[in-house]
Amino acid sequence: MRQIRRITIAKAATVAAVVPVLLYALQFGPDPGNTGAPADRNGATCADVGCHSGTPLNGGPGSATLTFADGATYRPGETKRVALTVSDPDQRRWGFQATARLASDGAVRAGTLTAVSPQTVVICAGPALLEQPCTPALRQFVIHTNPASGTGSATFEFDWTAPENDVGPVDFFAAGNAANGNGSNTGDRIYSTTARLTPEAAGPRPTISQNGVVNGASFQPGLAPASWVTIVGTGLASSQELWDDAIIGGQLPESLGGVRVTVNGRPGFIRFLSPTQINFQSPSDVAVGPVTVQVTRDGVASEAVTANLASVQPAFFLWQSRYAVATDHPGGRFRAPAGIFPGITTLPVRPGDILILWATGLGTTDPPMPAGQVVPSDGTFRRVAGQVRVRIGGTEAAVISAVLSPTFVSLYQVAITVPETVSDGDQPVVVEVDGVSSPGEVFLFIQR
Repeated sequence: MRQIRRITIAKAATVAAVVPVLLYALQFGPDPGNTGAPADRNGATCADVGCHSGTPLNGGPGSATLTFADGATYRPGETKRVALTVSDPDQRRWGFQATARLASDGAVRAGTLTAVSPQTVVICAGPALLEQPCTPALRQFVIHTNPASGTGSATFEFDWTAPENDVGPVDFFAAGNAANGNGSNTGDRIYSTTARLTPEAAGPRPTISQNGVVNGASFQPGLAPASWVTIVGTGLASSQELWDDAIIGGQLPESLGGVRVTVNGRPGFIRFLSPTQINFQSPSDVAVGPVTVQVTRDGVASEAVTANLASVQPAFFLWQSRYAVATDHPGGRFRAPAGIFPGITTLPVRPGDILILWATGLGTTDPPMPAGQVVPSDGTFRRVAGQVRVRIGGTEAAVISAVLSPTFVSLYQVAITVPETVSDGDQPVVVEVDGVSSPGEVFLFIQR
C-alpha cells in the first residue's frame, strides 16, 4: 500500500544531456501501523519496514517527545491538544505518525484523533493495517500530509477526544521521522516515543431518586418527547447552573457544568443544574414505552433508571403548586388570586375572558419542532397536532389555538375563552390531548 502514498517527481537537469532524476518521499505520510504500537506489526516503525533508513531506531542524537495540554490525565469526553516534537540537530525535514490505544488492549483504539491543520490528516485501518474509510471500530492514526521543513526540530499538533466513559489508562504511540532532505529514503533517522494518560480521580456517583424522573410542570412520574422533565436525586451536579450562556445560535446544550443526561442513550438538553435537581428538555427521537434515563457527572455515570415515555403528557405550569399559570389576552397580565405574589398585581379570571394557559407535554406539532432548538420567531404557528380540549369547573372551554411559544423551549400556549357559566372561586382546570388529561388539583380563581 505504500506506493499509493508516494509521489514520483521527475526533474530534468541538463549537464551534457537531459538526465531524469527520480525523487520520492512520503509526501502524504506513511502507511498505517508504523507508530511502534506493539499490536501493529510487532511494534514496527519506518525504521523497521524500510520506508526510511540510515540509523537504527532511536540511534541518532535526537528524540521524539509527546506533550499534552493540562497534563497527563483525562476526563471522559474532554478534548486535549497533543503535541509531538521531533528533534535532531543534523536534520532538516520532518514527518510523524501517532495513535492512541487502550492500555488494557493495545489493539483497540482509545478515543478519537482529529487533525487540526492542513499539515496533518487522520487515517484508519483494521487489524491487517490496510487503509480504509474510518469507522468507530477501526484503529486511527494521525500522520503528516506534507513534511515539515526547518533545522533542528519540528512540532506537530493534533487533538484527542477521550472516550465518553472512563476506560482506564490510555497509551499513545508515536514515531517521528528526522530526514536529511536528500530526496531519498537514506540517511534519515526514526525516533519513537510512548506516553500514558490516566483518568482523573472519579468523584461521587450521581444518584437518581426512586420515581425521580418526572414531568417538569406537574412533577408526575414519566416524560414525553421534547417536553420539560425534572430529575430529582443527589450528587447530580457540583453547583447550580443555568444554560443561559450555553445556548449558541438557538442550539441547546447537551452538557452543562460537566453533566449530561441521556434517555435511551439519546442526549437531553439541560436548562438547570443543582446537586439535587436537573431540569432538561427530553429528546424528540426516542420511541414511546419504557426508557432508561441516566445522569453522567464529570464522566461518572449514575445507575440507569427506568421511566415511561408517553407520546403526550399534558401538564400546566403552576403558581404556588395550585394555580395554572395564566395570562390574559391581550395584555399579558397575570390571572390569579390577589396577593399570591407580594408586590405583583394579579387579577382573577372572569367568565368570557380570553386566557393563555401555559403548558408542556402536548406532543408533536405541525410543522414539527425537534428537540434541541429554541422555537424560532419566524411567523410560523407550530400547532399541536393532537386534538386539544380544556375544561374549567367541568365545563368545556372553547379552544382558540394551541401552539408552541416562539423564542421559548417546549412551552405551549393554549388560548381559550372562559365559559360564561363557570362558577366563582377555585375551579379545576384540565387540558386534554387525544384523550390524555393533565393531572387534577390544578385551579383557576374565578371572580365576577
